[in-house]
Order: sequence, then structure tokens, then C-alpha cells
Amino acid sequence: MSNRQRFAAMTIALMFVIGSGLIGYATFFMTPQVRAAGSFGTAFTLTDDRGEPITEKALSGHPSLLYFGYTHCPDVCPTTLYDMAGWFKTLGPQADGLKAYFFTVDPERDTPEIMHSYTGNFTDRITGITGDPGEMQKAIKGWRIYAKKVPTPDGGYTMDHTASVLLVDAEGNLRGTIAYQENTDVALQKIRNLLQQE
Repeated sequence: MSNRQRFAAMTIALMFVIGSGLIGYATFFMTPQVRAAGSFGTAFTLTDDRGEPITEKALSGHPSLLYFGYTHCPDVCPTTLYDMAGWFKTLGPQADGLKAYFFTVDPERDTPEIMHSYTGNFTDRITGITGDPGEMQKAIKGWRIYAKKVPTPDGGYTMDHTASVLLVDAEGNLRGTIAYQENTDVALQKIRNLLQQE
């Protein structure tokens, strides 16, 4: 084999290795990743944005997007719900079996009526969930969400909270997350992967 042939063979082999690596990289980051070992979620009895009782059973039988935030949120929450509405619009009929839930971390102010009006500003595909603060804490802790009340100088308060959207499968298991303002194509691929697990 001549030097030129050896060089060509080595180049082809190197391209194959690099290509395989890129495919592996893309697959890893485009697939919803299960978080650290351990169970997520818990039993709860709360109220949806139409004033009806809702329990953890609502998360079974279909894939779901879960987001924990609050209606007084100045930027992160409206941006995320806007993104969620966009994902539903882009996916179209492909997302017919997908549910989305917006759990408030501020049940003291977020009544069912307020939640319904708020989510309705973005899409009718997101169900707002509020209720007894103690029950809400169970859901927050069960899904390992960070939420903390932060007093403001005017005597009011804001809420610091986890900004990721949780990807939950039809059996109620966490399959991954979508980060705040994650690349749209990556977010959509993660949702498609979740839908394929039905």
C-alpha cells in the first residue's frame, strides 16, 4: 500500500471515529436523561384551575410536562409558559397525548381563578394547579423542586424556584428536564423522545 493510500485509509478511519463520537454526543444530549437515582413525585390532593380536585393520578396514562412557578413571577415563568405554548404549536397533532401542568409555588396568592386566567394567556393546553399550602409543599418536595419565599423592601415577596420543565412519562416517572430557555430544537427533540416512550 502506497503512502497516499495509507493516508486516505487513515483519514477515512478518523472521520468514522469523529462521526461516531458526534452521533453519540448528539444522542446523549438530545435524549431525556433520568436524574439521580431515587423516586420522584408523591401523592397529593390539590385543585386545578377550574376549581376541581386533582391528584397525582392525573399524571398517569400519558406523558406530561411539569413546571413549578407562580403568577407574580416577573420573567422566568411567563417566558417558560410562552415556550411551552410554542412547543405544543410546533408539535401539532404529534402532541395530542401530551399534558402540561403548571404547579404554583405560591398558593397563598394563586387561586384557581388566577391560575386559569394566567395559563389561558398562553395556551389552553396547560392546566394550572394550586391548593392547600401544605399539600403543595408535598408536591414541591416530592418532585425535588427548590422554592423559597424572598421578602421584598415594600413588604411583599417574590419566590425563588427551580426553572426547569420536568419531563414525566406515562407511568409518572421523571425522564429528564428542559432547562430554562433551552435551545428550541433540543427541547422539541426531548419531548418527541418522551412521546415515543408511550
